[in-house]
Amino acid sequence: MTPTELKKLRKDLEGRLSELATGDRAALTVEASSDEMDQIQRFSEREYAMNHLERNSKQQREVKEALQRMDEGTFGVCADCEEKIGLKRLAAVPWASTCITCQEGVERAGAGSGMAIDTQDVVAA
Repeated sequence: MTPTELKKLRKDLEGRLSELATGDRAALTVEASSDEMDQIQRFSEREYAMNHLERNSKQQREVKEALQRMDEGTFGVCADCEEKIGLKRLAAVPWASTCITCQEGVERAGAGSGMAIDTQDVVAA
């Protein structure tokens, strides 16, 4: 990976971190209502907002870890097999810590165990 490519990926990661830091917590507020349908609707909206914030929090951690790997000089190396992560994968998911082969293996294992899998990070390299 060239210094120019690395610089662009760092800029992308920093931009993504900035986007994630502006999460809206207003949807988590609880409002009293005597109407049962309003209560159900607000509960659903609050549940959606909580899940959204949880996903954003997880991705913030992943982005910060990727920036740390850049500082340590290990960015772009798979955490599992220690092979290089494809540039196409890093361009699409710059916070990826595993190559596509290892990521697919984790997903296959998770699918076999009935675990829910977050596929937002899956991008062919």
